[in-house]
Amino acid sequence: MPETARGAEAEPEAKTETEPGPVSPSPVPAARRRRTLLLAAGALLVVAVVGAGVLAIRGSGSGGKATVAAGLPHTTVEVATSGCGSGWTHPEAGHQVFELHNTSSTAAEVYLTDPTTGAVYGEVEGLAPGTVRPLGVTLGNGSYAFKCLPDDADAVTGPTVRITGSTVRSGPAAVPITQQELIPPTLAYQKWIQARTVELAAKTDVLRAAVDRGDLAAARRAWLPAHLVYERMGAAYGTFGDSDGAINGTTAGLAGGVRDAGFTGFHRVEYGLWHGESASGLRGPAGQLAKDVHALESSWPSQRMDPADTGLRAHEILENTVQFELTGRTDYGSGTNLATARANLDGTRVLLGHLRPLLKTRDAGFAELGTWMDRAQRTLDGLDRSGKWTPLAQLTRPQREKVDADLGGLVERLADVAALTDVRRTA
Repeated sequence: MPETARGAEAEPEAKTETEPGPVSPSPVPAARRRRTLLLAAGALLVVAVVGAGVLAIRGSGSGGKATVAAGLPHTTVEVATSGCGSGWTHPEAGHQVFELHNTSSTAAEVYLTDPTTGAVYGEVEGLAPGTVRPLGVTLGNGSYAFKCLPDDADAVTGPTVRITGSTVRSGPAAVPITQQELIPPTLAYQKWIQARTVELAAKTDVLRAAVDRGDLAAARRAWLPAHLVYERMGAAYGTFGDSDGAINGTTAGLAGGVRDAGFTGFHRVEYGLWHGESASGLRGPAGQLAKDVHALESSWPSQRMDPADTGLRAHEILENTVQFELTGRTDYGSGTNLATARANLDGTRVLLGHLRPLLKTRDAGFAELGTWMDRAQRTLDGLDRSGKWTPLAQLTRPQREKVDADLGGLVERLADVAALTDVRRTA
């Protein structure tokens, strides 16, 4: 997954009586609809691990003695292979800021760690030569050491500093996760996806058969079950490649909108089924959808997900739900965005289940995360009337606020999962 943010928002498509269509998503390739804002995730990384986050204020240390700025003590610490951690000679407990000064000739990552366990309290990535960046942490009793990881060179751990006699509790810290540790849950998830591709093919065939025989009422009933299978597979979209755009693409970036020949997949069939298109007109799109789904089923066993992306996917599934489903930007007539959101929640829960052995000992809020998952599920289930989901436009204001609050709060907490499962250098 490339480290790029989404493009600027597009102006809504013009609507006509014959082409009502939804508001257009951003003009980026449809296959990238699921891709998260990695820059934002990177910003959350330090916040999640440090707790108080990186403070955007500057201070200057003097001889290792902390100075006070904006009510917080600041200490300048050297980052270099020959002087990693130098300058921290007067340790204090409490919330404070370290001004990390890279005095070397190469960029570096810097971690504040527990030298005994390797747990990370805070980090700064890409610290350029000659630059200074702040790192905010809360420290209580314990042992601490800075670890400097220069580009193209071995890690260097600085002197251990000890704090005693404090009543302050240290901010959260987590032992880094290695790529090797992420391989077993990733392989287990890939196996789960393989079973879903079989289910997806079977349900898509039911949809295609209904269109082929001209039974559009049956096709409308078959569309959602097939689509929801695909929507539960959210952590694998990056590995699907072009298949994602073919199977679940939108009109984003298509000059012809819903009339564009490049508009294919579930949403193309959805548009036709809920906008009066004839069965003969839909046979081509439904047939192409089935063909693309079966191609995905056949190719998946040879695909390999990147273990380093697995934890990030646990966050981005519902991040995209909030961005695309709760805004109605992917509604092409069925009014089933909340059903899709519920399927995305199911997919997130599956992935978290595979990651649980790694997270339960690292994430102090893991139990609370489960509570938020259950809360969001109850909220969405309350809007399902025996398989007839409430369209977004029909939500009352309290209902809308409840959905937004519960899903938004859950996404915020899932950012911790992305941060904790980010693979870090240890040597």
